[in-house]
Amino acid sequence: MSDKIKAFGTDAKDADLKEMEIERRSILDNDVKIDILYCGVCHSDIHAAHNDWGNTKFPIVPGHEIVGKVLEVGNDVTKYKKGDLVGVGCMVDSCQECGACKEDLEQFCDKGMVGTYNGKDKHSGNRTFGGYSTSIVVREKFVLKVPENLDIKAVAPLLCAGITTFSPLNHWKIKKGDKVGIIGLGGLGHMGIKFASSMGAETIMITTSKEKADDAKKLGADAVIISKNDEEMKKHFGTFDFLLNTVPVKHDTNPYLQLLKRDSTMVMVGAIEPLEPMNGANLIMGRKRIAGSLIGGIKETQEMLDFCGEHNIVSDVEMIDMQDINTAFQRVEDSDVKYRFVIDMKSLK
Repeated sequence: MSDKIKAFGTDAKDADLKEMEIERRSILDNDVKIDILYCGVCHSDIHAAHNDWGNTKFPIVPGHEIVGKVLEVGNDVTKYKKGDLVGVGCMVDSCQECGACKEDLEQFCDKGMVGTYNGKDKHSGNRTFGGYSTSIVVREKFVLKVPENLDIKAVAPLLCAGITTFSPLNHWKIKKGDKVGIIGLGGLGHMGIKFASSMGAETIMITTSKEKADDAKKLGADAVIISKNDEEMKKHFGTFDFLLNTVPVKHDTNPYLQLLKRDSTMVMVGAIEPLEPMNGANLIMGRKRIAGSLIGGIKETQEMLDFCGEHNIVSDVEMIDMQDINTAFQRVEDSDVKYRFVIDMKSLK
C-alpha cells in the first residue's frame, strides 16, 4: 500500500526542479508519518540533483533538513504521538546490526545507511524521496524530537549543517579554553562559530573575505583571520587546538595545517573531492592530524538538538516558497545566501 503526494524534484541532471507526484509507503508498525512544515536547502541537494557525484537515480526529490508534525504513528511506536514536533535528517534507515550501528554511528553503517533521498527503501525496495514534499514516512528510530522553544523554521538546517559541525566539535571534546578555528563562512561555517562559541572555546573565523569579518563577529567569533594575509596567518602559527574546515571545494590545506599546535587536528567536513597536494612536513613536524567527519548518528543528532534548545541556537535562514527552488539553487552556487535557505512547505500544499 502507498499514498500519492505532491513533491518537487527533477527527472534529469540538466533539468529544473518541478512539481511532481510521488508515492510514500503506508505506515508500518514502527513508522512515523510526518506533515512537513519546513525543509532546508543543502548544497548536497544541488550536487545530487545535478548528478555531480555520479550516483543519482532519477527522478530525485531532494531535501534532508526536515521539520514537521506527526500525522500518524504505527502500532509499535512509543516515542511519538500525533502532533509532536519532530525532525528528520540525512538518513532514514540502516542495518542496525553492524558495529557502527550498535555504537550509534549509523552514518557509518557497514552495509550503508539509507539516505533520506536517493537511497533504497528497505521495506518497499523503491528509491527514497526527500523533504521537498508534503509528507514523509520514516522509521521511528530515525525521527528526532525538536525543542519547541526554538524558531522551528530555523531549526531545519540543524538536521544537516548543524550536526555536520557539531559532531566533530563534540567528538574532539572542544571545551572552554581551547582555541578553535572555523575555516570558511557559509552554511556550515556559521553553525561552527555558534557551536564552538557556545562550548566556551576561543573561536576564530578564518576566511578569505574581509567583508565577512563583521558577520563572523555577530555570529559569535572572537576574532577573524584573513587567510590571504600571510603576515596575519604567521602570527597564529602553532597556536590552534583544533580547526574545523568547512570549505566545500578543492583548496590548499597547507597554510591551515601550519596554524595547528603539536598533536592537534584539522577536521574536514566540506570538500568531498580531491584536495591540493599536501606537504607531509606540515603533519610530521608537530605530529599533527588531518581527519574527516560525516554528519552524526541519531543519538548524537538528538544531543545536538537538545544542546541547541539549551543554548537557543538556530541557523540564520532566508525563507522561500517551493516554487522558488531553482533560483535558490543558483544563489547557493553563487554564495548569495546568509546562510541557509529554508522552504516553507505550505507553498506546495
